[in-house]
Amino acid sequence: MKKTIVFSSTLLSFFLLAMPVLAASADVSKIQTFIQSVIQVLVTLAGLVSAGFFVWGGIGYITSSGDPEKLDRAKKTIIYSAIGLVIVLGAFVLSTIVTQLATGAFGGSTQ
Repeated sequence: MKKTIVFSSTLLSFFLLAMPVLAASADVSKIQTFIQSVIQVLVTLAGLVSAGFFVWGGIGYITSSGDPEKLDRAKKTIIYSAIGLVIVLGAFVLSTIVTQLATGAFGGSTQ
């Protein structure tokens, strides 16, 4: 209990004695470019993972030798990778639309 009180009072004193920070001017286009780059990298990685699972499911389907359990597992792998790819591409399209709408509404440069 004593440690909690000491920690809380120390944390409270940091907040009370904190000096104000003067922020630099924000360059929104740099932030926008950074976020777009991160999204593009994540979509590319998700596409590669999805392609890998498509191949994995295809190999499982080919090598199942008619075993219903293996066929079902391979089909599920292919279906789930397709669903994941659709979700990722939908998120990419949605983020692109939101970026264009925000740029139009708040001003800024499109690159």
